[in-house]
Amino acid sequence: MSALNPNGKDTTVPVLEAEPLLAVEGLNVAYGGNGVVHNVGFSLGRGESLALIGESGSGKSTIAKAILRLLVPGDARVSGSVRLAGQEVLGLPERQFRQLRGRRLGFIPQDPGSALNPVRTIGAQAQEAAALLDGTDQGARRAAILQVFEQVGLPDPRRIYDSYPHQLSGGMLQRVLIALTVLPRPSLIVADEPTSALDVTVQKLILDLIGDLRRELGISLLLITHDLAIAAERADSLVVLKDGALQEQGPSREVFAAPGTAYARSLQADVPALNPDRYRSQRAAEHLDRSTRAGQAQIVVDGISKRFQAGTREVVALDKVSFSVERGRTHALVGESGSGKTTAVRLLLGLDQPDTGSIAVGGLSLSGLSRDNLRDVRRHLQLVYQNPFTSLDPTWRVGRIVREPLDRFAVGTKFGRDDRVREALLSVGLPAETAERRPAYLSGGQRQRVAIARALVVRPDVVVLDEPTSALDVSVQADILELLARLQRDLGLTYLFVSHDLALVRQVADTVSVLRRGKAVEQGTVDQVFTAPQHPYTRALLGAIPGAAPATAVSGLESASTSTPDNLAKAAL
Repeated sequence: MSALNPNGKDTTVPVLEAEPLLAVEGLNVAYGGNGVVHNVGFSLGRGESLALIGESGSGKSTIAKAILRLLVPGDARVSGSVRLAGQEVLGLPERQFRQLRGRRLGFIPQDPGSALNPVRTIGAQAQEAAALLDGTDQGARRAAILQVFEQVGLPDPRRIYDSYPHQLSGGMLQRVLIALTVLPRPSLIVADEPTSALDVTVQKLILDLIGDLRRELGISLLLITHDLAIAAERADSLVVLKDGALQEQGPSREVFAAPGTAYARSLQADVPALNPDRYRSQRAAEHLDRSTRAGQAQIVVDGISKRFQAGTREVVALDKVSFSVERGRTHALVGESGSGKTTAVRLLLGLDQPDTGSIAVGGLSLSGLSRDNLRDVRRHLQLVYQNPFTSLDPTWRVGRIVREPLDRFAVGTKFGRDDRVREALLSVGLPAETAERRPAYLSGGQRQRVAIARALVVRPDVVVLDEPTSALDVSVQADILELLARLQRDLGLTYLFVSHDLALVRQVADTVSVLRRGKAVEQGTVDQVFTAPQHPYTRALLGAIPGAAPATAVSGLESASTSTPDNLAKAAL
């Protein structure tokens, strides 16, 4: 507002903009002579949330580590400016910066399993975070820990306090990490892919929890993710990165609704929840080509049940589950952790025997088969594991990894096997010279292509895909899905696709079984189950898909929910 005093002087009171909590300007990071972050700048206000999004190698985590000063000084050269509440932090002596860690700067890492010490109790590790609370004794710190455990929705906080990490699920471990991060009440939390290893339903609960705590405690959030749907749903503003450089930034609503760069548009196109019909026309054409073989079941699972003993308690892993898969089609098993998906796969592969029921593959019953006969079945029934970073022997070269099933099943001659290895690598889009490399020198997408080549080299009829893309960025995931669709079309493969991601299942599967606590609560064609789900649990799973309702995806932190799909289902009933 402007006014003149009696002397004619302007008495306008200048309006001062609030200083951002975090201001990054001209940030550069280089390893040796190679720059990995180039002149990046952005700001984050108090109580606000901002997401850094991009593929692997885009510089997201490097920027987060630069802000947190977790980069090794001798390896990385960092320049530019990072100010926290107006204080420059890049040039602070380590001793002074250490006072900011935990107290003003919190960090939630990607993998809760590796972030906690497996040989120490949760309580012992929580005491380290509680030590940042000034003026408290051990008893007061323990009380504060139990209180924050309850605040993040952990059941029986005292039991959690006395537990070891291996005794808790992935979702519970991530809640523990969130509790330890918010315990000292930092002003800024950096969350690096905090839910990438979790089921979609647990993911929603964790992201809801972070949002609730943000609002209650006035904490700012810097979210690192590769998923545009999650970023748009959970952040006020977005920064899109590629090859260490800023592509675009702005309010989430604007970037999500109308990406301004080709790269951001490609990220949006690769999100399964936003493009559920991406492969529909291709699948329809494939099914038309295979119409003469319709009705030929490649897999028949009939009323299988399996129970295990856990101490004195009997656990029902599967309870009278049935489904069938037609030749050349894709059937999906979906459900949360503990739903029975993995047990079903183990029974199908002959690694365990069902207590009741039967399984047939290619018309051959697996019941009562000798070891030799079961071995022959496995040649035609191959598995692609979930994590390409752990499923490949790091000491072997790729050629040996792909060739190993040929040697085990004594397929062809020595020279013939080398030819089949080359053919398999080429079929998954890898050059023949990849055979001489070790897994450490391959990207995540390349490693998963090697795993697929290894499964295909013996020319199976059925491929079991156990969460084959859950460890990959959405863009790499899209490449792998395109590859799997092409291989199915060219080779007539039958897929059993195991996943917790219903958005992904809608893209790739023809039929689906929804498992909950060992029971198949719903099954049918993908269109039937996704368009008109009948069971409350299925509806709860569908409701947990990030970006399922993009029109409302702005900050997404407005809904405070601590519901699980199970009690959502109960409420619906």
